[in-house]
Amino acid sequence: MPLSYAHSATGWRWGAGDLELSAKYRFYHDEDAGLQIAMFPGVTLPTASKGMGAGRVTALLPVWAQKDFGHWSIFGGGGYAINPGTGNRNYWTGGVALTRSFGERLLIGVEVDRQGADVVGGRATTSLGIGVIYDLPGPFRLLASGGPTLKDGGGRAFHSFVALGLDF
Repeated sequence: MPLSYAHSATGWRWGAGDLELSAKYRFYHDEDAGLQIAMFPGVTLPTASKGMGAGRVTALLPVWAQKDFGHWSIFGGGGYAINPGTGNRNYWTGGVALTRSFGERLLIGVEVDRQGADVVGGRATTSLGIGVIYDLPGPFRLLASGGPTLKDGGGRAFHSFVALGLDF
């Protein structure tokens, strides 16, 4: 179950977060060229408490591509986010990441992504980050990322993400 947190001038807030479900379908894979292309649709279910989530079902419909070369990979893509609700708006989002593997279990990378305004009158954002994926025993992996988020027209914040992934 996801845990969400937020910090503002009034202090820290903690609570249950929205549950995200997605499935990746790789429809192109050329092992010789190290190239893959996949669809990665997902939905977010409104499971959050204390106002820590969207409060409704949202969806993301992206297409991603990946090119591997030795220990390095570059991947990215983008998609359309469906963000219903009063004052909300649908938006385009996308990004690119460069990663390097260190052995069988550890992957470290840098990323940049861009998201359109998700509310009426809002502003688009650009996020930069450093990420880590560590494969745990069995089908589990630990994912973490963090870095600055810059808002068009001024303003910035810090984002972070930690998750337990399940591969099957």
